[in-house]
Amino acid sequence: MANVAVIGTQWGDEGKGKIVDWLSAQADIIVRFQGGHNAGHTLVVDGQVFKLSLLPSGILRTGKLAVIGNGVVLDPWALAEEIDAVSDRGVKISPENLLVAENTPLILSVHRDLDRIREANAGDARIGTTGRGIGPAYEDKVGRRAVRVADLADTITLESRLRRLLAHHNPLRQGLGADPVDPDSLMAALRDVAPRVLPFAGPAWKVLGKRFRAGDRILFEGAQGSHLDIDYGTYPYVTSSNTLAGAAATGAGLGPAAVGFVLGIVKTYTTRVGEGPFPSELHDGSGHHLATVGRERGTVTGRNRRCGWFDAVLVRQSCVTSGVNGIALTKLDVLDGMKEVKICVGYELDGEFIDDLPVASNRQARVNPVLETLEGWTESTAGARRWADLPAPAIKYIRRIEELIDCPVALLSTSPEREDVICVTNPFSSR
Repeated sequence: MANVAVIGTQWGDEGKGKIVDWLSAQADIIVRFQGGHNAGHTLVVDGQVFKLSLLPSGILRTGKLAVIGNGVVLDPWALAEEIDAVSDRGVKISPENLLVAENTPLILSVHRDLDRIREANAGDARIGTTGRGIGPAYEDKVGRRAVRVADLADTITLESRLRRLLAHHNPLRQGLGADPVDPDSLMAALRDVAPRVLPFAGPAWKVLGKRFRAGDRILFEGAQGSHLDIDYGTYPYVTSSNTLAGAAATGAGLGPAAVGFVLGIVKTYTTRVGEGPFPSELHDGSGHHLATVGRERGTVTGRNRRCGWFDAVLVRQSCVTSGVNGIALTKLDVLDGMKEVKICVGYELDGEFIDDLPVASNRQARVNPVLETLEGWTESTAGARRWADLPAPAIKYIRRIEELIDCPVALLSTSPEREDVICVTNPFSSR
């Protein structure tokens, strides 16, 4: 089985964009299978920085098919803007290299409004959403009142969908002190944007099924991270979709057997954006070093990321829940120059050692990290492309991570540049 699924194993921002871009050289098709334009995948190609939120990272390579799967919630205006921005930089995008699943739910202005109103009214109970309407759009999908891509081509269906949608949203808006949405204005906005989206729409499941049977290599690209998963994340401080590898099948329209090798992206330390528990978070000079050297600022939100030591407990759980076969370790160079580095190997809760994060929020808030200290290194690892280029303490640190999470390193990224990767096991040729 030659296909590969790439997922984040922490709270997102692990460096999935670069790894997907690197792997896409070997793939025929790259599929985004969940999330919305709250994703922020940064790629550096020949010194140029690209920041993608909706377009699959493989769009930057010629001769590849990029697919936005039905597990995504799609803001059509955001998609049009991103296509324009990437096209202006010389990347050709057409129905030949971009396919949008016709059963993908849309994010509308009502979803963005509701997201922001709720967060503004939540006070201390806010969960730190991006305010882009992702959560409310998923709610409408489950509530069976979503407008989907295919509806843009059918006026009768679109009108019916909007009536049902607004029958829910307008009373809700009234209760929150917002004005009702005019259905004619929303219809006009959708008719206006439809020509930007419909040329790319099609039965993605059918295309992928045919290409899979023909032996094409498929790369499934996840967004966010395992501990933002709606079921297995630090609820309620989570995203609104399933971010685990199992979502690749339903979010693309292929069976589970098509997924193949699961590659977990793991940052050599831990970061988080927004609210929620963070046992290994740092508020000292080490945390400042990670934030500054790692340039830890949200690609989408612009918010500073919270930084902390590598949490082996969280990553070990991710390896189990997604069936991770190997990890891609990123940002090793950020640790260069630190006299010592630490790893969270467990938690202390009410005087007891535990080796998993409790589910209950109150218990999560009370855990303290149990840290193991390792020797740091002064040599630079930036740009290394061979194990022999790495200092011994860095290799020891990597081996300790493998041991603690019970999963081997397949790839090691040593800078943001596309080709600065040490390949231990090629996921596409591992089986």
